[in-house]
Amino acid sequence: MRGNKFCFDLRYLLVVAALAFIYIQMRLFATQSEYVDRLAAAIEAENHCTSQTKLLIDKISQQQGRVVALEEQMKRQDQECRQLRALVQDLESKGIKKLIGDVQMPVAAVVVMACSRADYLEKTIKSILKYQTSVASKYPLFISQDGSNPDVRKLALSYDQLTYMQHLDFEPVHTERPGELVAYYKIARHYKWALDQLFHKHNFSRVIILEDDMEIATDFFDYFEAGATLLDRDKSIMAISSWNDNGQRQFVQDPYALYRSDFFPGLGWMLSKSTWSELSPKWPKAYWDDWLRLKENHRGRQFIRPEVCRTYNFGEHGSSLGQFFKQYLEPIKLNDVQVDWKSMDLSYLLEDNYVKHFGDLVKKAKPIYGADAVLKAFNIDGDVRIQYRDQLDFEDIARQFGIFEEWKDGVPRAAYKGIVVFRFQTSRRVFLVAPDSLRQLGVEDS
Repeated sequence: MRGNKFCFDLRYLLVVAALAFIYIQMRLFATQSEYVDRLAAAIEAENHCTSQTKLLIDKISQQQGRVVALEEQMKRQDQECRQLRALVQDLESKGIKKLIGDVQMPVAAVVVMACSRADYLEKTIKSILKYQTSVASKYPLFISQDGSNPDVRKLALSYDQLTYMQHLDFEPVHTERPGELVAYYKIARHYKWALDQLFHKHNFSRVIILEDDMEIATDFFDYFEAGATLLDRDKSIMAISSWNDNGQRQFVQDPYALYRSDFFPGLGWMLSKSTWSELSPKWPKAYWDDWLRLKENHRGRQFIRPEVCRTYNFGEHGSSLGQFFKQYLEPIKLNDVQVDWKSMDLSYLLEDNYVKHFGDLVKKAKPIYGADAVLKAFNIDGDVRIQYRDQLDFEDIARQFGIFEEWKDGVPRAAYKGIVVFRFQTSRRVFLVAPDSLRQLGVEDS
């Protein structure tokens, strides 16, 4: 009996112990679960804190970047303000009214585009002032500098006879093709800025554009005054140029001869405000001169050019790196004859008259055929014409004579309706004629 009771008590104790063990395990499990939950929450809180810290660091970095950018902007604005104050003082001391004149309206503003070549610019200014001083009221002179070269700025401000403008451009240049020179993009920006200033701010009706490496001829201003009349009368004329691409000494003779051309010559040229208002909104990022030679931009309009150049480009070193200088630029003849342009009848250059005028010249020229064009032309007295088949054939003939071979958008340099004319050895004119030129001129091929 006592044995049974002992067994019962033992079983009871085991049950109690088991229950106690289970209870302890459950409490431990609950405690561990609570601990895990707290640990997870702590980890999540730590991750959130880390994320917020990184976000805060990023914001601080951004703010620091903005502070640096604002400091740079403030420096630029401070520099611009100093330059503007100097310009205002310069304008106040000289007075634009004094330069333009109180009564006589100017024929055109003259702007010299400059950058960093003070020695070249000084030579150009002296050449201009030699002939401009007596007609300053008709041709107010401006120097437009791109950038802040101190020597160029100091030189320009040292002359009371001109007005100084400065183009400060801090926008980075992104070239469109690898290997391109940034200079061509900067030049295009400068041209647009300067012409906008002169046409829209100063309200000139015409502007003559020169570069900082040019000398001008004795009749430069009279020539452009005559050209201004043509520009106003004939809207098919896009610009007046003082330059002939084939103006080397061996190819020119007559200082009175002028021509129309489908190819923009550049290098000393005048355009009107109405033309600039059309070009300014679509001005290219770079290579502005070649852009003007595209048919879509000159839209059938033409350019007046002289036989003998009224500007001489002495800039062997520059953005073009002296390209073609020795062959094409150095031998250019600068006109030295004082032509009385006011007494000359230039109505033959008007669109309605010029086709017949030029067609008659071509018609009278003796046609020559076959190889050895140079030798045959040399042995013939009087004007000659040579027909070329295509661009390659033109380049071959041009190479034989030594004139420019280059074409742009299907047009040879200096050409009118596909015809390039130049003197050869004497007063003899040579006409290089495209296959369709005679038809365009209404000339029958004899």
